[in-house]
Amino acid sequence: MSDPIRILHDAPLDRRNTFGVAARAQVLAEVRDAAALPDLLRHPDFEGRTPLVLGGGSNLLFADDPTAPVLALTGQDVRVLTDGDVAIVRADAGVVWHGFVMHTLALGLAGLENLALIPGTVGAAPIQNIGAYGVEVRDSIHAVEALEPATGRVHRFDAATCAFGYRDSVFKHQPDRYIVTAVEFALSRTPSLKLDYAGIGDELTAMGIAEATPRDVADAVIAIRRRKLPDPAVLGNAGSFFKNPIVPVAQAEALHAQYPTMPIFRGNDVGTRKLSAAWFIDACGWKGHRDGDAGVAPTHALVLVNHGNATGRQLLDLARRIAESVRQRFNVAIEPEPRVIGADW
Repeated sequence: MSDPIRILHDAPLDRRNTFGVAARAQVLAEVRDAAALPDLLRHPDFEGRTPLVLGGGSNLLFADDPTAPVLALTGQDVRVLTDGDVAIVRADAGVVWHGFVMHTLALGLAGLENLALIPGTVGAAPIQNIGAYGVEVRDSIHAVEALEPATGRVHRFDAATCAFGYRDSVFKHQPDRYIVTAVEFALSRTPSLKLDYAGIGDELTAMGIAEATPRDVADAVIAIRRRKLPDPAVLGNAGSFFKNPIVPVAQAEALHAQYPTMPIFRGNDVGTRKLSAAWFIDACGWKGHRDGDAGVAPTHALVLVNHGNATGRQLLDLARRIAESVRQRFNVAIEPEPRVIGADW
């Protein structure tokens, strides 16, 4: 069996982030077996230093070269731990997310179909509490395994102790404390499909499907995403760059009275509402905007794109100007979803 750890020096990162921006790591370690992590953390290049964990590179922006050593988990193990009407499926952190979704559907397991085609890895999913089309990954997470480098302890978090929120979790609040190594999902053989969000029902109708299966829903989501979102392999991007803002009900209602076409969604509780960052950005005229090679996708206002040779700093500058224009016009703060490396937001 090959060595579970591979260490590279002065490693280029442009192909390890979906924006495709140029950056280099002083040292990068690829770890195939999470059991080897304690050995890696005792290596001279890593000992006493907090690594930057890099998954699929779809949820970060390199505004500068990372100063920390970089760690990429590459394990690909997927196992059904228990089966029945609800099955528990365990996947290594390095497994590609979309491939994992499609694998679970092939096993006859439902729950992740609305999250098809989201870029990234399984390990990143709970950190960001990824979500799309009315579903968040926390709805299906059974447990998360994570190593705490400072102590060497392996922790097991159930869904409640993950402290999930909108695009949030305990792992995001403490980004350098834990390294997610594997995730367990509770998936059902009795589908409870969610079809009433963002045109999924209309897409299924257009596909000629009256009684949808979970795989049909995934296919509909894939078709919608491919129309709306640019392929990172063709046009560098990190998907939705801005989170939808959560505001008090009174503020949401006042804005809606002034702008009746503005979408409003339920918030984190009865006292809040979630607003559409895409609507604000579009209203400010940014959709399709381009400054050199840094731009906004013409098909979706939330997506910042690299047309070829944009730097991370240029993309960050554009994002800041977009956010400031929304703040000035609507008095609403929007914040980035991706983690910014090498600069403060």
